[in-house]
Amino acid sequence: MNAEESAGDSPVGCIGVLLTGTRGGGGPGEVLLRIRGGSETFLAFSDEPLPKGATVLVVDSRGARAVDVTPWTDPFGDL
Repeated sequence: MNAEESAGDSPVGCIGVLLTGTRGGGGPGEVLLRIRGGSETFLAFSDEPLPKGATVLVVDSRGARAVDVTPWTDPFGDL
């Protein structure tokens, strides 16, 4: 977590949706997260390419507006 972010403001652990797909090592995409009482976009980096519309989990912060993401499937499904 970046020194600029307090624990309550950290995007780590948030679930989001990719607005622009990631390209793995080829470059970032863009993810929309619900955070701090609203919705914000962040640059999204992933190890493997992920398509637009994919649901992702933020696993690390790269600074103020960039995060590392991984694919996410809700373990409870459509309960």
